[in-house]
Amino acid sequence: MTTTFQPPCRLLMGPGPINADPRVSRAMSAALVGQYDPAMTGYMNETQQLYRQVFRTHNEATLLVDGTSRAGIEAALVSLVAPGERVLVPMFGRFGLLLKEIAERCGAEVHTIEAPWGEVFTPEQIEQALARVKPHVLALVQGDTSTTMCQPLEGIGALCRRHGALFYTDVTASLAGNELRVDDWQIDAATAGLQKCLAGPSGSSPITLSARAVDKIMQRAHIEAGLRQSSDEAGHAQPIRSNYLDLSQILKYWGPERLNHHTEATAMLYGARMCAALLVEEGMDQAIARHQLHGQAMAAGLTAMGLELFGDQQHRMHNVVGVYIPEGLDGEAVRRCLLEDFAIEIGTSFGPLHGRIWRIGTMGYNARRDCVFTTLAALEQVLGLFDVTVPAGEAVRAAHRIYSTSTLQDTPHA
Repeated sequence: MTTTFQPPCRLLMGPGPINADPRVSRAMSAALVGQYDPAMTGYMNETQQLYRQVFRTHNEATLLVDGTSRAGIEAALVSLVAPGERVLVPMFGRFGLLLKEIAERCGAEVHTIEAPWGEVFTPEQIEQALARVKPHVLALVQGDTSTTMCQPLEGIGALCRRHGALFYTDVTASLAGNELRVDDWQIDAATAGLQKCLAGPSGSSPITLSARAVDKIMQRAHIEAGLRQSSDEAGHAQPIRSNYLDLSQILKYWGPERLNHHTEATAMLYGARMCAALLVEEGMDQAIARHQLHGQAMAAGLTAMGLELFGDQQHRMHNVVGVYIPEGLDGEAVRRCLLEDFAIEIGTSFGPLHGRIWRIGTMGYNARRDCVFTTLAALEQVLGLFDVTVPAGEAVRAAHRIYSTSTLQDTPHA
């Protein structure tokens, strides 16, 4: 064993993770401070305020869950859903199936509706299911990278309130690259991760909760025995079924009480704070437009190469595109060649799409024209090596035409 540690340098152009912005990496190497140091609690407050702007909300309960984006999902569901309560999960890809599984593990009575992979739901389909199931919680993915589809959310919150349900959405892959307005769309809970459009590493999950969601969570609040004061009540007879992911305690840790629930992941907080600060500095509208522009350029280049895009293109996420693997081609061999010869990673897919499509991302720090041009040029060369006839240079030219019509300034290298 050696103390020398130098991972290979890759251009990560898959559906996530992506290359972290160097400013985020530098922030994470800053000196550590104690969890109740005034500097640390000040950074926690700043992080909350920054993520309110990213989520476009005034929710006081906007904070971080320590762990990858799945930790945020589990914290939301285990804290919002009591055993035996009904949860409705509209599924249009792998991550809807994940919400179903997590809700079942929470002891929920789970009901589902399904759309074919590559499509999304209409509001009418969701309202019909709400009326039939009468769920306590609707759990819905916004952007599902397994299919590259982006579920429209505007109006869904109003439907949930009409039918007496809380509205939770997983925005791990879509936040900051696609439109999300938590307050305007009446979203009660949303969770994300850093490793997609937020331009950071995985390991921290931003979350925001409406007052309605907080009220529901606090109905099952519980204070663990080692922290309980003589004046405290033990808490609900059926507490939230996780200690680490118990949002009733995490909210008190991030609030003025500063409950000693866990030790905050200091370096991850530094990184998460920088991710949000960079987005706020750029402007959320600008960040979404940037992802849309580079996603369009990538899609145009792939089409010009003679490849067929997957799914309903009107509802495709800005930041990831699915493309059919040409008939008879070994898709894994192409991915391996891209990685080994060009140090570029693109994604495979899951379930019914495994071996049928590649998924190529343009997100976060990699939502830049040099990344798009480099990936298209390399893929063209690799396809040629596998005897796939590709119009020479057309992919880069098609992407360049997209850029030539845009007035958006590219993100400078950090």
